[in-house]
Amino acid sequence: MTDLIIRAATAADAEAIHALVTSHLDEGHLLPRALDELRVHAERFLVCDVAGAIIGCAELAPLSLSVAEVRSLVVSRDFRGVRLAQRLVGELRARALTLGFDTLTAFIHDARFFVRQGFSIVPHVWVPEKIMTDCVGCPLFRKCEQFAVVLPLQARQMYRPAHRQVATRVA
Repeated sequence: MTDLIIRAATAADAEAIHALVTSHLDEGHLLPRALDELRVHAERFLVCDVAGAIIGCAELAPLSLSVAEVRSLVVSRDFRGVRLAQRLVGELRARALTLGFDTLTAFIHDARFFVRQGFSIVPHVWVPEKIMTDCVGCPLFRKCEQFAVVLPLQARQMYRPAHRQVATRVA
């Protein structure tokens, strides 16, 4: 795997990202993604490229000016176990810091991987940006079986829900 490159995706990668995500839907950990949406948001993705083949991807999706979400994190079955997902999340974390986000979040079915990366499990209501952006339109709203996890990006910052931050600033 000496030729592995993690790089920013382009619109030209959208079909390969779509194929990778779609081929892993049966595992039950990913949401389907529309090809047109992936073309529009390709610049949000990082991809693992091996000799021109996309074998992994992850998206950094802004939910607000301060919170970004890790979405569509997937590594091809043939390349699992070599820490590519960890590398992708690490690169997204660095990108989120560079872009000025304070918090990185993810909504997942199995929190173990993200907890090992330093994320903490929190109540969904602690990420109101996600609720307002995606959850209210979901058929599983209020019956969600996913875990919400957050990772503060700034040193010594403690994650507080946005509504509490506003109350703290007013007081």
